Order: sequence, then structure tokens, then C-alpha cells
Amino acid sequence: MREIDTDVCVVGGGPAGLVLALLMLRSGARVTVVERARAHQRAFRGEILQPGAMALLDALDVLDGARARGAHQHDRFLVIEGDRVLLEADYRLLPAPHDHLLSVPRPHLLDELLTRCRRSPGFRYLPGRRADGLLRRDGTVVGVIAEGPQGRCVVRARVVVGADGRCSRIRRLAGIGAGRAEPFAQDVLWCTLIARRGEPPVRDVRVFRTGGGPVLVYGSWPDRIQIGWTLPHRRYRHLAALGPDHVKERLARAVPQYATLIRDQIRGPADLGVLDVFSARAERWAADGLVLIGDAAHTHSPIGAQGINLAVQDAVVLHPLLVRALAEGDTCAERLAEFERRRGPDIAAVMRMQTLQSRAILSRGTFTTRVRPRLARALRRTPLYRKVLQRMAYGNPSIRIADAGMCGRT
Repeated sequence: MREIDTDVCVVGGGPAGLVLALLMLRSGARVTVVERARAHQRAFRGEILQPGAMALLDALDVLDGARARGAHQHDRFLVIEGDRVLLEADYRLLPAPHDHLLSVPRPHLLDELLTRCRRSPGFRYLPGRRADGLLRRDGTVVGVIAEGPQGRCVVRARVVVGADGRCSRIRRLAGIGAGRAEPFAQDVLWCTLIARRGEPPVRDVRVFRTGGGPVLVYGSWPDRIQIGWTLPHRRYRHLAALGPDHVKERLARAVPQYATLIRDQIRGPADLGVLDVFSARAERWAADGLVLIGDAAHTHSPIGAQGINLAVQDAVVLHPLLVRALAEGDTCAERLAEFERRRGPDIAAVMRMQTLQSRAILSRGTFTTRVRPRLARALRRTPLYRKVLQRMAYGNPSIRIADAGMCGRT
């Protein structure tokens, strides 16, 4: 059985896990990342970077490299019904250089982060391994048992970080409840289309309000169009029972400008994916020797494209707290819970904002379709518009990368 001794074992090689790994490596820690997938070349839907995440990745010298691998810039977020724009968030009003949204394929971002991490001799990356158990000593988590095609591996660590997503296995192994809530009662049916040759990419992220439910559309590198159709929770089962052609025609009617592509390129259920939309906040984010970050700690709706933003910010907030805990040899639950005390109010604010955004997109009536667009146009000429836009783009603007010192070892 292979055994590895490390300072920090991060389970989950997504944006939260790899940004934290890079930060801890820069502070002198030894870091091992356990990642269930064998490669990053699988399909991901959440790939839009908000300016807040872009600024932090820029400070880590990661953004330019990820962007150079291929990315697509968006200037505005629009909610459209028919020929009317009901709501508009114009990111060009923000200060340069992060005055836009950026659609970056997830493999491009993860590969750039991995490239940076691998420059450190203290880094180990274990792809294709699933966390199968937690090591404990006197009730404290002291490592992870990882299973993979090459056999069992034991990673002994001074602290374990669960960054393994909304269905976190580490969270379950630690006996921490997920705290799932259902404020949205929606699912999103996703598909990816290939744009017509020579067609210029659309530089807006758009939500089309239709009788069949809102449809999110945005351009994705290199020539892809991502489409997410919002449906009532569990409604897709009924649609699917009517056959793939029925689903295809319903989606084509919802966004007729893409009807030809939909009919030509969606050939069966394999070309569609369903995302169960819910929000959750784990009952606690820390145990002795263990801390949760990203979706493992708090799960969000895709509304407002906050996923990567929150993941990167989580890593940046946890970094100095973890450095100090390791330097002082104290990774008890109370000490690590400082991360939730610091970050919890920001997460609660995002959840409230997403609930309001959901209501704005889904609501009907004269106020929504007639009055609100006029109010939105008037609001744009006030300082409040920029304040709301800033909040959407950055979340907590005070989050900065710490110049943390070396991690002590005991």
C-alpha cells in the first residue's frame, strides 16, 4: 500500500481545491490533491468567470495562461422577452481590466492551475482516485484513504480539505449534513451546440423568457453555444417520456433563433444533461482536522454565474487561516470554524441575491414586463446601479490574496 505524508490533503481538483493548493504551496506547505477524475477533459457547464474571480486569478498569474488556452468574453447579462430587454447588467461600466464576464472552458483553467502547482516540489497530484475513507486518531481526521485502479493509497495529512463538490463524499464520510434547501424548485436541461461556420460569437450572456420556461444562452470557446433550459423540478421526466423529438421541438420553439441547430445536432438523450437546481449550506464546515470549501460547504443555483467566483474566493479566504493553524499546530474544529465565521455572511448574501434574481427571471405580470424595464433603465443612471453591479461582479470586494508566511511543521 502506498503511503504519502503531507501537510494538506485536498480532496477535489476543481477551482476551489487547486487555487487553495497553489496558495498553500506558495506559503511553503506540502500539498497532495486527490481527484476522482483521471483527466479534466470531461464536459463542464459552469465556466463563466465573474470579475471577482478574474481579479484573484490575475493576482496569482493564472488568468492570462488560462485565457490564452482559449476563452470567450461577454460584455453584458441580459434578460429578454420577445424584442424587449427586461433587465441588463452592463459589465463595461466596471473598471478595466476586469470589465466583462469571461467564459473559460473548465479544463483550460484547471490545467493552468495544475501547471503552476507542479512547479513546486512539495506538490503531489493523484488523479483517478476516490476518497474511500478518513483516517482518524483520537477523533481527529489525520488523512484520507484513496482507492484507484493502481490500488489503495493512504495520505496522512495535518489537515484534510473537502473540495469535492456538491455531492461531497468527504462531507458524508465526516458525518456532516448537507443542509439542502429547495427555494428554486427547478431543474436545468443543458445542451451544447456548434455554431454555424463563420458566425461571429455573441458577446452577451442572455436569458430568454419564454412560455416554456427561461432559457440561458451564451457563447463558449471555440465555437460552441451553451443552452440551459429552466424547467419546473422533475418536469423533465414527463417531457422525456414523450420522446427525444418532443423535447427537441419544445426547446426549438423556446429559442427559435437556434431551432435549426437544435434539430440538426441533438440526436438523443446523450446530447442532453439535467442539472438538479438546489441550494445548500452544510450543517458545519469544520471538524477536528477537516474543513470544507466550495460546493462541499455551500451549493448554489447557476443563476448569476457565481459558482467559480465563490470557489476561488473561498480558497483565498481559507488560505491565511490555514497557514496560521498549521504554523501553530492547531487544526481543531473550533480553530478551523473561523473560516465559516468569516465566509458565512458572504455566502448568505449570495443566496439572498440569487433568490431575488430567480424571482426576477421567473415572475410574470404587468410589473415584470412593463414597469420593471422602465425602472431598470432609470436605475442605470444612478449610483445604485453600479453598486448592485459591483456586488454581482465581486461579491465581497475586500477579499484579497494574503502574503502569508511559512507553514510550521510539528
